[in-house]
Amino acid sequence: MKVVRKEDIVQGLRKIGLKRGDIIIVHTSLKNIGYVCGGAQAVIEALMEVVTSEGTLVMPTQSWKNLDPETGVHWDADESDWDKIRENWPAYDKEITPTNTMGAVAEMFRQWPGSIRTDHPARSLCAWGKHAAYITAEHSLSNIFGEGSPIAKLYELDAKVLLLGVGYDKNTSIHLADVRATYPGKHNCVEHSAILEKGVRVWKAYSTLFVDGADFEEIGSAFEKTGLASAGKVGNADSRFMRQRDIVDFSVSWIESHRR
Repeated sequence: MKVVRKEDIVQGLRKIGLKRGDIIIVHTSLKNIGYVCGGAQAVIEALMEVVTSEGTLVMPTQSWKNLDPETGVHWDADESDWDKIRENWPAYDKEITPTNTMGAVAEMFRQWPGSIRTDHPARSLCAWGKHAAYITAEHSLSNIFGEGSPIAKLYELDAKVLLLGVGYDKNTSIHLADVRATYPGKHNCVEHSAILEKGVRVWKAYSTLFVDGADFEEIGSAFEKTGLASAGKVGNADSRFMRQRDIVDFSVSWIESHRR
């Protein structure tokens, strides 16, 4: 297998449109980039080299296993043991709680020096760079992807989205469109997570918008036809680069026209 160097990733990122000072949310698959010399570390260093400390790098660092078993996230546990999970799942600690299926790059990024993680126990993001403190300052239990959330702050800052070897089903920014759009069946749900309150672990209930992303790939296919996404290879990974405002605004319109 051909080795992909950090230099190759840097060149690919610049060719697809990433530049110094960009504010960017990245979704990535290390495996799809190829045999990366240096693994996740090389990918993060390449991203930081291109945007520099004048830019801002953001990645989802979700720990969605910290949700109630009734949502299906603990599919390998017997239903008779669900109360054990509710009583014993560790409270979220943004310094140590691992990510769940976010990939090796995001898992390393959450531990990177200078990286700041949000407080949401199941849907956190991490940020590094110029606007990291602002983006991560507030992430309330009920406002996962809505106005004032980290995703909405990225929209305010005119951030970019990079899908590095992954599809639109991983494009977290489309959840902001879920919030902004009006469509049949839109509703809230009650979720639960283990958190610390005044130093004590509690199993906390909170209401939030129900979203599932089932049509995100379909939205992405339609968005591609607008020509607003740059396509290219980063290493071996088929990648897409776009303004977050473009994909969010398009998604609001698409959702309102197609969701029934």
